[in-house]
Amino acid sequence: MALPRQVIQLAACQAVFVTGTVLVVSVSALVGLSLAPDPRLATLPAALSFVAAMATAMPASLLMKRIGRQRAFILGVSVGAVGAGLAALAISRSDFLLFCAGSVLLGVLSGTAQFYRFAAADAVNERQRPRAISLVLAGGLLAAFLGPNLASWTRQALPGPAFVGSFVALALLQIVALALLSRLRLPLPSPAERATGGRPLLRLLGQPHYALSVLGAVVAYGTMNILMMATPLAMKAHGFHFGHTASAIQWHVVGMFAPSFFSGRLVTRLGAPQIMLGGAILLVASASVNLAGSTLWHYWLALGALGIGWNLLFVAASSLLTTTYSAPEKAKAQGLNDLLVFGTVALTALLAGTLYETLGWRAMNTAVMVPLAVLMVACLTLGRPKFTSATRT
Repeated sequence: MALPRQVIQLAACQAVFVTGTVLVVSVSALVGLSLAPDPRLATLPAALSFVAAMATAMPASLLMKRIGRQRAFILGVSVGAVGAGLAALAISRSDFLLFCAGSVLLGVLSGTAQFYRFAAADAVNERQRPRAISLVLAGGLLAAFLGPNLASWTRQALPGPAFVGSFVALALLQIVALALLSRLRLPLPSPAERATGGRPLLRLLGQPHYALSVLGAVVAYGTMNILMMATPLAMKAHGFHFGHTASAIQWHVVGMFAPSFFSGRLVTRLGAPQIMLGGAILLVASASVNLAGSTLWHYWLALGALGIGWNLLFVAASSLLTTTYSAPEKAKAQGLNDLLVFGTVALTALLAGTLYETLGWRAMNTAVMVPLAVLMVACLTLGRPKFTSATRT
């Protein structure tokens, strides 16, 4: 059965969002280094963006419950456009604090746009949800090629300091997103969805399949982010030049999103916990390859497995989440999930460099196997979820 047009539109919005995200990741630390009064503050703007995304997740979800997803998405993208403009202005004025402010607003965009996948799940029937979620994430595949190249093409596109043009391009991307969102037709929240009540958050977390879905999403992002951010440091230590590192990261991003064309179908056919287990096994394989050697092929293979494992685990965990709440609980259930996910992203982003310097590359790869082992035991214990009328969005 064909998916509705809204899913394709949301995939296009995801492509624009991830393209902008990859652009920012490519240049933020370099801009921070050029503007910061102390080199140790170079990654502060990126860290603030992650923290802002984390802080936005729950309020954004609750706002969607009141005004609808389309209006909330438009608001988030508008804030992101302002943030990109402030960042461009900050670079032109050599103003580090203003660049930090722009990064915070870009974090608000991230905290809002992450709900594209849940909007797609709302637009289809229960059996189609895993496929809808995975196809929206597939929109990020374009970003693997467009994001880094856009950063390179726009680096000196405008007179003045480097990367002003990159953030102007980022603001223009948000205009494209606004055009796409203006044509998006999503239903407003139903009376049942707007109703207060439902189980408290702690009771939701105590529900086995909800806890498993949150654990899966957190472990997926935590493992992927900390190893991805530390890999360039390890490759530099082993004598590889930046071109090798950039190529490895690019194919890692391909691995993150290309499986989305089939991972949703696998979830529907085999069950979310089983696909989560497969994703966790691939993440263990990635860490094992890193432990086995340090040739260029080791890094490429490890990053490829890291991306594919993340995709399987995150798509399956997001799909499982949609089966665990009633309509009045949807906003807080999804908001809590993304709050914890973005909290993990922020924490791992802040700790990756420190852990690499203090523990070393081998110890980091060994350490990530502990939460992965816990997750695998949970997947084997809980088995396949039952899709019943008791779990409705």
